[in-house]
Amino acid sequence: MTRTIVSASFEPCVQGLADPQWKFARAQVPRLEGWVVRVRDDEGHEGLGYCHAIPAISTHGEGARAGLAFLVPMLVGRSLDELGAVLDELDATLAYQPTVKAAIDMALHDLLARAMDVPVHVLLGGRQRERVALSRILPIKAPDEMGALARQLAGQGYGQLKLKLSGDTDLDIQRLAAVREAVGPDVVLTLDPNQSYSPKQLISAFSRMERHAVALIEQPVPAADFAGLKLLTQALPVAIEADEAAQSVRDVFRLVSERAVDVINLKATNLGGLRRFLQAVRICEAGEVAVRVGAAFGPALMQGMALQAACTVRRLPYGCELSEHLHLLDDPFTPLPVTDGHLALPAGAGCGVTFRATTG
Repeated sequence: MTRTIVSASFEPCVQGLADPQWKFARAQVPRLEGWVVRVRDDEGHEGLGYCHAIPAISTHGEGARAGLAFLVPMLVGRSLDELGAVLDELDATLAYQPTVKAAIDMALHDLLARAMDVPVHVLLGGRQRERVALSRILPIKAPDEMGALARQLAGQGYGQLKLKLSGDTDLDIQRLAAVREAVGPDVVLTLDPNQSYSPKQLISAFSRMERHAVALIEQPVPAADFAGLKLLTQALPVAIEADEAAQSVRDVFRLVSERAVDVINLKATNLGGLRRFLQAVRICEAGEVAVRVGAAFGPALMQGMALQAACTVRRLPYGCELSEHLHLLDDPFTPLPVTDGHLALPAGAGCGVTFRATTG
């Protein structure tokens, strides 16, 4: 029986951060101004998607609103059975705006999964696991503050932590040393300079960093410096990961085909949705490049969608970053709790997350 979309809308989702001083190399993030896409079919099922909107990372709130206002009305009257064709048409109708398209893609997958009474991961090929090991992020702060936060998170059961770095070599090494001292030898540490190093600066710095047992370095050089990224992959005895350099499936193809990195940090929000995410995963798997499902700040809804996708990936050698919703305030969605440093697939159809019940 054909299922038809009878309504499509979007609304703001504004959240503060428990730590309004949360900072990485490119910006401070005091609050999130995202959007929630809602689509409903003629049988009363509702699908939800989240549009990520942080200016320094994806797009700003008004830019996202304009893209959604242009595309969302086109969904009304379309059949869920032609999900792929609908998404292809949206791609052809509006250039760029991957976070806007990702929100619509998520909402349509969620709606179809709920209508079929199956989890989203079934639409993506089925799960490889029921839970995912997590990594938590340490924002840029003074070394002693980062050490204290690291100790707190390790005490909560997180076995992997990622340190944001600033590009100040001496201070960054102090940050790393403080965190390693705070958590001991067993917690896996990765670094994320967010493009703040040059290749030779990092090669020099790593000779002082490696004593602290670094497992991976994420996007140390500018995204456009493909040659620099490849040089570090070839020169350093540590896994080098692309993040900002992997903003499209085409980017992923180039990184894999030229073996420029060891790992790629994949985010459905950056790539344009779950379909593009799966394409990128298959390219990585074919080229024997590892996948990590990375952080995209947003409410439990967005992390629930990312979790559904992460559970379909064959191999995840590093902790995924799907628990950053825990330090956001005013989450309008049902909880997605972390247990002993892991996130488990929620029960039920769709992404397993929906709006909290309201009273009065």
